[in-house]
Order: sequence, then structure tokens, then C-alpha cells
Amino acid sequence: MTADARMDPSCPMAAFPFQVGGKWTGMVVVALLDGPLRFSRLRETLGVSSAKVLAETLRDMTRDGLVTRTDHQANPPHVTYELTGLGRSLLPVIDAMREWSGQHLADLLAHRQAHPPVTGSDAAPAPTSPPR
Repeated sequence: MTADARMDPSCPMAAFPFQVGGKWTGMVVVALLDGPLRFSRLRETLGVSSAKVLAETLRDMTRDGLVTRTDHQANPPHVTYELTGLGRSLLPVIDAMREWSGQHLADLLAHRQAHPPVTGSDAAPAPTSPPR
């Protein structure tokens, strides 16, 4: 299956109850399925409004071995990002998350709307540092 067949702009990844890496990691994996992309094309494909957020995501993914960053010494210079084997190994997990979401996300969002975040004295206590 191609990246275009998997990418759905209405897929609310931020609403998932679980994530692979950061908020954008799963979508970057899917966007890179068909091969390397330049930063600007990747940003356009994903609809990421902040270049900083995408740059941080790609930096983290490169650090984790999920993508490779290739600096092309061309004129003009440019950089491309490509999935590694480790990055491609996330596809079954992402597909399972998308399948679950297709079946249950509406219910999950309805529950979230019916139960707004707890604040004030009803909120869970903030975690404390373990004693030294």
C-alpha cells in the first residue's frame, strides 16, 4: 500500500490514546513509505504548521534510528529523510492503531467530551521526586 493510500488528513492522530514516539512520529512514518522526501515536501504532506515541531520530530526519529537524514551537496543544497528498516517495522503497529481508531475513536472522543479534564482539588496529585 502506498503512503497516499494510508495518509488521511482527517485522521486525528493527536486524539489517539496512545502514540508511537511523539505526536507526529506515526504520520512521518506513513508519509515516508514511498521513499525519501525533502523537509518542505514532508511538512506540506503532513500539514504541520510549525517547522520547529517537524524538525524536532525528525531529529528525534534520526536519533532513534527510525529515519536517515541525507545531506545532498547539490546546488541548491537540500536534505532528504528516509525510513530505515527499524522505522518500517513500526508499520504493523501503526496499522493496528489506525484500525482500532477507525472502530473506536468516536466513542473515545465522546467520553472525553462528557468528562472534561479534572482541575483544582479533584485533580490527581502531581508526582513527587523519590526520596534521596
